[in-house]
Amino acid sequence: MANSQKPWDTAYEWKSVTLLGLGFGLVGLDRWIIAPLFPSMAEDLGLGYQAIGNLVGVLGLVWGVFAIVSGRLSDSVGHRKILIPAIIMFSLMSGLSGMATGLTSLVVIRALMGLMEGSYCPTSFAATAAAAHPSRRGFLQGLQQSGFALFGFGLGPIIATQLLLVVPSWRWVFWVVAIPGFLIGLGLFLVLREPAQAQGGQVTVAVPHGGGGGGYGQVLKSKNIVLCMLTLMCAMTCVFVLGGMLPNYLIDYLKLTPQQMGFVTSAMGFGGFVGQFGVPGLSDLFGRRLTLVVAFIGAAISVYFFMGAGPDTTTLFMLLFAVSFFSLGNVALITGPIATESAPLGLMSSAIGLVVGAGEIFGGGVAPAIGGYVAQNYGIQNILYMPLVGVAAGVLVSLFLTETAPSKVGASAAARAR
Repeated sequence: MANSQKPWDTAYEWKSVTLLGLGFGLVGLDRWIIAPLFPSMAEDLGLGYQAIGNLVGVLGLVWGVFAIVSGRLSDSVGHRKILIPAIIMFSLMSGLSGMATGLTSLVVIRALMGLMEGSYCPTSFAATAAAAHPSRRGFLQGLQQSGFALFGFGLGPIIATQLLLVVPSWRWVFWVVAIPGFLIGLGLFLVLREPAQAQGGQVTVAVPHGGGGGGYGQVLKSKNIVLCMLTLMCAMTCVFVLGGMLPNYLIDYLKLTPQQMGFVTSAMGFGGFVGQFGVPGLSDLFGRRLTLVVAFIGAAISVYFFMGAGPDTTTLFMLLFAVSFFSLGNVALITGPIATESAPLGLMSSAIGLVVGAGEIFGGGVAPAIGGYVAQNYGIQNILYMPLVGVAAGVLVSLFLTETAPSKVGASAAARAR
């Protein structure tokens, strides 16, 4: 809660959120640039559909584990010691992906990338909450996360397919996209403050629960945190199965050209970019629970119509834009304001880490591996049933959430809801 006797440092708020958002955008770019490059990589390295599912899956699994670990660690050691090394190292791993000689080396490199990106993720969300004014928390946490969709799913396919026209091979693309991460790491070193200094100790996000125990045991006493973990699994199943398998679906099943594929898949990024600050921003006005339910319904309807769409690139783009707007918007809403407002005092990063970890381990790890198996054995067109089932299940689970938006419940009611 803001202290009225001290002016709010709006300049720091926007500088830090911008850098943290650009950093998370590079997380998305470095993570997902492999999907539009995979058709070229598969030809050179002799890889099949199961390989792309496994590569997406191993990164998600390691990401999930280290999101849990680093979230708790950053509550103890601070944000800077986690965020700055993480962005430097995941950028380095992105470049090294271009030096892989086969599936084994790719798996090792992408696992190490998941370690670093998983460490960056929950800590960056908590750092944004520490810098953001409570009245703008949902919007700014969503805005910080929206870079992931814009760079990873929106610009990534366009960058990859266009660079392939001018660089000698797909290997060079990984190094080109790695360079900006080193610059953002320097920016965070110069700008980012620890939570206690971020706004002079003016931000209080959560209050303690009754009952004994601390750490993860305390976090898991929150019904909302458990529900956040489940709803994030549902949303991420949709996002990451599509993110990993869609380029091959468009090229191999719908017979689009690589450039047409790049255009269509970029809709995931542009739709997600708008959704990741739009959906949490709307929840500031209409409440977290209602917004989440409506967005899951919108995602289910959009996936259903996408499944029946033919090779018309404009139709595919519009439908995929809607799928991503709702699904990635919900990812930002769940991991941002809902998890933040449901966390015990002093355990914000731990709570976000648990939520992100659960979503990543299943939605980002297990689900893409299953998707690879389905594509390899039953046809790549059948992967679209997984996103549909995921978001439909999300509708049901989100109905049980307790409202946390300050505009709807106030601080004391939010505390009781947890």
